[in-house]
Amino acid sequence: MGRWSRQELEEAFDNYQAMALKAGTSGDWRCWADLFTEDATYVEHLFGTFGGREAIYRWIQTTMQTPPNDEMKFFPIDWYVVDEERGWIVCKVWNRFQDPGDGSVHQEYNFTLLKYAGNGLFSYEEDIYNPNHFGKMVKGYLERRDECEKKGRKKAKG
Repeated sequence: MGRWSRQELEEAFDNYQAMALKAGTSGDWRCWADLFTEDATYVEHLFGTFGGREAIYRWIQTTMQTPPNDEMKFFPIDWYVVDEERGWIVCKVWNRFQDPGDGSVHQEYNFTLLKYAGNGLFSYEEDIYNPNHFGKMVKGYLERRDECEKKGRKKAKG
């Protein structure tokens, strides 16, 4: 038996998902960063390792306000596994852009490891993904968005 019940782990993960949606759609990442302990570690394979809640907040707030990341609004979970013994959650997260204007979906996934620390907080997150796949997805999204904007301008003039 682990330190925390499955129910507590599930509730913390549900809240993590809710705060990711709130942060993504509002552009204010404070509520999401506040899900980490003061001394948490965040490992992001492209951007580096961040130590502490405030460093995590500064990084995510800046990164997600920078175009085109500011158009990535949704982070649905495809699947997840709860390791009750360790207090870990492993999941597949889709990083999804907003609709470019034609209803198409532009997303890429990462695998996330979360280590629970109690009281609804996480002490560790690591995101594992292929940056080349993300780059191709972002390029495709931007091209599609620009095409939709051009069509919209033509209709407005039309």
